[in-house]
Amino acid sequence: MAFEHQYHLLFFFLVLLPLSTVAQTYKNFSLGSFLIAQEDNNSFWASPSGDFAFGFQQIEKDGFLLAIWFNKIPERTIVWLANGENLAPTGSKIELTSDGWFLLNDPSGNKIWSAGSSGGGTSYAAMLDTGNFVLVGKDSQPLWQSFDQPSDTILPGQVLNQLSGIVSRYLETNYSRGRFQLVLSSDDGTLDLYTRDFPLDSLNSPYWTSQVVGSEFSLVFNQSGYIFLQAKNGSIIQIISSDAPSTHDFYQRAILEYDGVFRHYVYPKTNGSSTGTWQKAWSSVSFIPSNICMKITEQTGSGACGFNSYCTLDEGKSCYCPSGYSFIDPGDVMKGCKQDFDSQSCDESSLETDLFDFYEMENTDWPLSDYEHFEPVSEDWCRQVCLGDCFCAVAIYRNGNCWKKKLPLSNGRLDPTVGGKALIKTRKANSTKNSKGDTEGNNHSKLIVVGSVLLSSSVLLNLLLMVITFLVSYRFSNRNSKVSQINQSSQFMAGMYLKSFTYEELRNATNGFKEELGRGAFSIVYEGVLLGLNDNLIAVKKLNNMIKESEEEFRTEVSAISRTNHRNLVKLLGFCNEGEHRLLVYEFMSKGSLASFLFGTIRPSWYQRMQIALETARGLLYLHEECSTQIIHCDIKPQNVLLDESCTAKISDFGLAKLLKIDQIGTNTAIRGTKGYVAPEWFRNMPITVKVDVYSYGVLLLEIICCRRSFDVKAENENQMVLVDWAYDCFQDRKLNLLVRDDKEALDDMKRVEKYVMVVLWCVHEDPSMRPTMKKVLQMLEGSVDVPNPPFLPSSTSSL
Repeated sequence: MAFEHQYHLLFFFLVLLPLSTVAQTYKNFSLGSFLIAQEDNNSFWASPSGDFAFGFQQIEKDGFLLAIWFNKIPERTIVWLANGENLAPTGSKIELTSDGWFLLNDPSGNKIWSAGSSGGGTSYAAMLDTGNFVLVGKDSQPLWQSFDQPSDTILPGQVLNQLSGIVSRYLETNYSRGRFQLVLSSDDGTLDLYTRDFPLDSLNSPYWTSQVVGSEFSLVFNQSGYIFLQAKNGSIIQIISSDAPSTHDFYQRAILEYDGVFRHYVYPKTNGSSTGTWQKAWSSVSFIPSNICMKITEQTGSGACGFNSYCTLDEGKSCYCPSGYSFIDPGDVMKGCKQDFDSQSCDESSLETDLFDFYEMENTDWPLSDYEHFEPVSEDWCRQVCLGDCFCAVAIYRNGNCWKKKLPLSNGRLDPTVGGKALIKTRKANSTKNSKGDTEGNNHSKLIVVGSVLLSSSVLLNLLLMVITFLVSYRFSNRNSKVSQINQSSQFMAGMYLKSFTYEELRNATNGFKEELGRGAFSIVYEGVLLGLNDNLIAVKKLNNMIKESEEEFRTEVSAISRTNHRNLVKLLGFCNEGEHRLLVYEFMSKGSLASFLFGTIRPSWYQRMQIALETARGLLYLHEECSTQIIHCDIKPQNVLLDESCTAKISDFGLAKLLKIDQIGTNTAIRGTKGYVAPEWFRNMPITVKVDVYSYGVLLLEIICCRRSFDVKAENENQMVLVDWAYDCFQDRKLNLLVRDDKEALDDMKRVEKYVMVVLWCVHEDPSMRPTMKKVLQMLEGSVDVPNPPFLPSSTSSL
């Protein structure tokens, strides 16, 4: 290999530099040594040179990181941490115990973190001048070292072996595990950078990959400041960074930062001549990838920045919102952008095209967000087709091609290599939604004026017209009543921006309604294939027994779903309203229902279940607060959460939904929903609000955590039959491990189990006003807000 021979001799002496981290001068910390987390910033052990320190760094008022940092620079830059997911409160203690374990306990004695060897035998600990903290055995060999457990940073002298890696932090000042991961892959022998399905540990496809190294390779950061991939035989395969000055004169670190870029930094140790004109600050000497904005293009996920935003290189990666949008959380731009104006109406009789215009952005695109493509067309035609489509949020025009894109927009980027322009649909300044009542009122006034002029010429003519009107009205009153009902139905369907199918089309698509997928009280769902929709599989819901309630179910579901557009809601493709036939056409969900997924013979992974819980919460939040008309689902349960081919959760079955106007507080209606998931207020003649969905979601979340049904007559004992009651007992007795026993992944993540169970107990509170909103629920699940201790749970829940 030419590359190998080119660099083999050049780096031969570098590779032979000693990487042993124990054989150097150090200060020993004997058994029984400890540190206390306190606000004086003196809770640390320094290395012999003082370059590095191990101890507590205060991050919040009552939150400390157990960390290693550069100790001689003002920034005290952290290079390793133990408890980013669980900050230690004031008074916490890290101790090298008499039996050789390294334990971090809170003031109550609860373990936060630990390290050591299961066989014991630790003699002492040491903070080395390399930045490595070690627990040393009686044979002077390291039993544990921080270099083997990296967080987001590697240092000179550190080696990452195959299957190891580092994970970015969540934000610059939030040390939880973030959205990006560096991995030394064993599959094909490459160094890869991945996006992570935050906050879980599953990886998407890599957005940067090294050349193939082969089996048993390492990532080496040697004492000369070079970072390279080294094969098993010691040859240099690929240099990652070689532009750094000497480690003698500069502190160095390489970090996978929260923006997904792996950067090599240097910092001058002194102001002497050896450091030249370098500023006393961290300076980047190399980084990969060269343009992360253009590298990340995922079929799922938001891309380099959050949904509805775009990424551009501006002295590093920067995320921005397009015109008409603003950040959901300015402190966390990866959460994406929200629309700052009312969406376009989908009522075909009032599309409001005159109230919208386009904001142009050159060299901008959101790849993979498009749902229609036209060519060859003019830019003006592209504008008009997007303006006339209420789902079209952005049109991309480039070289005679027009792509229509809908929300949420993903993989946004602005770069000169993109070409073309983005046409971003925004509401015109000072425009408001068209008031149909005002229009009809004006038209009615005009008719009155015209009629008065015409009729005032003759009283006799007035009387004659009155008589004729009376006779005509009387003669055709019954017929007009029937026609009115038909017209009303047609007008209702015309207002939906959906494809109208004939009954014959859907009968042929389902092969005579042959393959049944499931059934409910008023409907049966069939599998089908519809030519013209890319020959994709579809799900056709056929409503039977057209009594009054199922007629209302059909109208409600079509009305509700046609107003929604979210990745965690099942997409309605069209409908049939022909004679007595009422059918709905949905996207096909290949993995079936969450009920089958959860309660089958094989337990799904813990992290996959947590992702489903978060996705379901996001879908409900959209229904409650983000779509144009607030929607209460009223029947949240595992059977109504479906999974697509990638196990993305999508809420289905709006047949029991109750639409609310935005200014309404609640509504009284007949009892809806499914036993076991129904909130207490349904039985008490109380106003029904979005909090009934919060209650049902709490029960669903608990089922996802425990992987069992909310009511199980086959439970080991009577106390465990009602899952909510049993969970509360386990929480009170501090025995939450019983809920997830035999689930190793969950048992290794008990902090999350406890947090999520606490969220459940808030959701199922008997008093609706005490339940959190879905927005607050999602914030608690994602960790952006703390979960307070849940209140007392009334025993009456067991009767629901």
